[in-house]
Amino acid sequence: MIRLTGRTPLVLAVASLAALAAFFWPLLITPPSSAPAAGPPFVFIAILPLLVVVLLAELSSGGLDAKAIAMLGVLSAINAALRPLGAGTAGIETVFFLLILAGRVFGPGFGFVLGSTSLFASALLTAGVGPWLPFQMLAASWIGLGAGLLPRRLTGRAEIAVLALYGVVAAYAYGFLMNMSYWPFALGADTALSYVAGAPVLENLHRFVVFTAITSALGWDTGRAITNVIAIVLLGPAVLLALRRAARRAAFDTPVTFTA
Repeated sequence: MIRLTGRTPLVLAVASLAALAAFFWPLLITPPSSAPAAGPPFVFIAILPLLVVVLLAELSSGGLDAKAIAMLGVLSAINAALRPLGAGTAGIETVFFLLILAGRVFGPGFGFVLGSTSLFASALLTAGVGPWLPFQMLAASWIGLGAGLLPRRLTGRAEIAVLALYGVVAAYAYGFLMNMSYWPFALGADTALSYVAGAPVLENLHRFVVFTAITSALGWDTGRAITNVIAIVLLGPAVLLALRRAARRAAFDTPVTFTA
């Protein structure tokens, strides 16, 4: 496990709060008329400095060294290659199970960065760059972060069971967040599920929950959850073993010393 030290936890917390604001700001303030066009590009510009800050904080505190960055690149490339296998058809997305397992082995900071780099690399590979990409990166970062924060003492079947359950929660949470990223601008103002600018938060949340249940929770999100469970149960033990063996060989926790 690559441990969080120094100020890295604080930086991760600040980045997460900023990301939450990027998703939920329409519920708290009335968006201007130009928000549908100007909002997502602004978030895309904002997410990159946040990731750089996280990386720099990890590097300066000793959390990420050259070996860890190399591992990050390898896993990001693998995830980018895995994603087109499902391409989101009927909710079948193969990118998240490896993110969860890697976050579990290498820790929350690594998982946070891997979530964003994986989605960014896969978007470049599949020509999926668009206003939705920064939101996908943020949501995936939280999935990797959460996997790294799961209890460390679990082993064997109990660990796989908890990871599979987390895969279900992560699947629905990802769908919830991605729906929130576009729902305020997706429908017109004349439906019962439309976002109402300036309305009370609870009223808009009720509309959003109904919208999510109808449009994705019973379909896409459930398919994503099933995919995560099957992949983690069938491939999880072998992948965890391989990742932990790689972590031991890389000796991430061993301090580097130089002798004459």
